[in-house]
Amino acid sequence: MNWIATLVVVFVYLFFVLFLGSFAGRKQETSVAEYIAASRSLGFIVMYFLMGGAIFSAFAYIGGPGWAYKRGAASFYILGYCALGLLPWWIWGPRAARMGKKFNYVTQAQLFADRFQSKELSVIIAVISIIAFIQYITLQMKGCAYVFEIASEGRIPMWAGALIAYVVVLAYVFFGGVRGVAWTHVFQGAFMVVMAWILGLYFCYELYGGPTEMFRQITEAKPNHLLVGTGEEFDISYASYASALLVSVLGFAMWPHLFMKAYTAKSEKVLKQTIAMYPTFAIMLIPVLFIGFAGVQQVPLEVIGESDRILPWMFTNMNFHPLLVGLILAAALAAAMSTQDAVTHAAGSVFAQDIVKVLTKREQTDKKATWWIRISVVGFGLIAYLVAVFGGQALVDLLLGAYGAIVQFLPIAFATFFWPRATKVGAICGILPGVTLNYLIEFGVLPKIWDIHPGIQGLALNIIIFVVVSFLTKPPAKEHVSKFI
Repeated sequence: MNWIATLVVVFVYLFFVLFLGSFAGRKQETSVAEYIAASRSLGFIVMYFLMGGAIFSAFAYIGGPGWAYKRGAASFYILGYCALGLLPWWIWGPRAARMGKKFNYVTQAQLFADRFQSKELSVIIAVISIIAFIQYITLQMKGCAYVFEIASEGRIPMWAGALIAYVVVLAYVFFGGVRGVAWTHVFQGAFMVVMAWILGLYFCYELYGGPTEMFRQITEAKPNHLLVGTGEEFDISYASYASALLVSVLGFAMWPHLFMKAYTAKSEKVLKQTIAMYPTFAIMLIPVLFIGFAGVQQVPLEVIGESDRILPWMFTNMNFHPLLVGLILAAALAAAMSTQDAVTHAAGSVFAQDIVKVLTKREQTDKKATWWIRISVVGFGLIAYLVAVFGGQALVDLLLGAYGAIVQFLPIAFATFFWPRATKVGAICGILPGVTLNYLIEFGVLPKIWDIHPGIQGLALNIIIFVVVSFLTKPPAKEHVSKFI
């Protein structure tokens, strides 16, 4: 009956997070700026953990160790993009914050659509974002489902575990908005970082005597496991590794749920402090990969079936106390939920503000607009839940697939602040073929070129068309563009 004690710990954690997130939204004003951007009032500590939750997602405790266990050195790309991913935001993050405060933007598409004076662009960006969001939310729900399945020793099936996480996240996002998301991120971020270091170092020292000895034994038994481009069964090529890193770095700050956080910061100083300190979160991920590497010499892949299950296999076969298992699983749940809530909140906000509001001719009151966002949060969470239950793919693969679409916003972001000659027609004509090519390659309709990530191939096509069409079409009015550049 050990599983009951484990489940109790997990559910106690869930109830606490639910209370914390819902409590955050009490007595706050009912406005779009509050619900989406916390009235532009968040300080450095909250911003740091709010953004950090985007890294510590389901892949951190489940997908990350799975890649280290199965693919070895290829998993180091995770550290690379976590360290570098927010640095491009230094270029346009403060500018976006300034424009948001001046013109009352609360979403990414509002900024871009205003710069290019295009309602069509707003809807296009929103649709692309939502499709990618569904993949991202699906990833987190799959991670939550794994946690409940393990905690109950198979008694809670995947559909029920994903449903529990969906309901809890939905509740505090629905009532607390981005402030509820932010409060829970501070608690969950600190909790899962501590648990990551305890677990990673414990497995290394208990099984091998330390990280150095662990890697020495792996090198002797499987020398190619710590190399990229060896051509072995689960290895990836140099081109695949480099392009996965590149698409992640370039696409990281383009995610609407991250980009929109520029509007939540109390000041540009807070935003720059967050960007400067953010690479430290990559350090936090190191012991997570240790967990996967520690399993290489302990269990063959065919025993656990899926590489994403290496963490639960490790602690269930080392006779941990049920309460400790509960804490470990709660940390994994924190990693998944801390991203699921932010993305679910952003999906609802984008749909309500960039599609419904744009296509509806009547002016909405703050109360009505906020309710549209809340209804959208429910709907997109439900769609992602159905995809999680009935879909396939490994967690990291799901994440990389979504990045390929989101990175297509990069040329528009650059042009918004730095290229006066960029036109509305050029932006639309560039982004649509870029996203289409990414998905055609992703779904196997077209082959990869030199094993380069589909998102990078789409981005190259996007930039070429954007530039050519912009030079062939009438430039925007200088008076309008001067507001942004």
